[in-house]
Amino acid sequence: MSINVGIIGTGNMGGAMIKGLCDAGEAYKIFAYDSNLNITEQLSKEYSINIMSSIHDLTTECDVVIMAVKPQYIEEPLKECARALSKSTLFVSVAVGITISYLETVLGNDKKIVRTMPNTPALVREGITVVSFGDNVLPDEKQMAKDIFKCVGNVEELDESLMSEVTALTSSSPAYVCMMIEAMADSAVQSGIARNISYRLAAQAVLGTARMVLETQKHPAELKDMVCSPSGTTIEAVLKLEEKGFRSAIMSAMKACTEKAIEIGRGSHK
Repeated sequence: MSINVGIIGTGNMGGAMIKGLCDAGEAYKIFAYDSNLNITEQLSKEYSINIMSSIHDLTTECDVVIMAVKPQYIEEPLKECARALSKSTLFVSVAVGITISYLETVLGNDKKIVRTMPNTPALVREGITVVSFGDNVLPDEKQMAKDIFKCVGNVEELDESLMSEVTALTSSSPAYVCMMIEAMADSAVQSGIARNISYRLAAQAVLGTARMVLETQKHPAELKDMVCSPSGTTIEAVLKLEEKGFRSAIMSAMKACTEKAIEIGRGSHK
């Protein structure tokens, strides 16, 4: 028997969830709502999904409701969802900074709340989603939530207190990586390599390196040392990166990202 999954908000993340769940076959029946009718109309042409006319109708129809709305716009959709959400429905949020306690305040302390932090590689089913659960979520419901997000990549469960740090590590980090790929390609273009080839080569180098870290389980420093031959080209590049504060820049960026996530969470409680 298929699980009815409703997705409120069909932008990048909501759209990725729809694609991943549809690719899972008959395990899930998908319902979607978005205030932008152009988006939902296009999605209905691409996927076998049910477009709903209101959040209320979607909520009453579904076993799982995924709120894929940005935190600054989440208050009104949450209130509308609260009017129809039952005690048995699993409610899942993907919004940065929005805590389980806040969601329980709006939706009710008796509701089953899941807080998640996915990232945009979910678009190609290579995402990583971190999940935390409210006290009312049962073990089989936790597994159901994990299985849903496994349709777009890998899943890790962490204590909710680490969610702001996770935002910097996984949710926002594709932007840092894309900036690095762009910079690598720009340098290659300056050296005479065509831009389309430069992007492709840089992206593949990053992809292969990430897979090497995951599959060998060696420390990144050890893998870095494997490339740095004595008096070679790579160690010269590493020296320049150290001179320019490459590590410090990444760490400072992640700290700023974490602080912003905490700030958003505090704002939601006002």
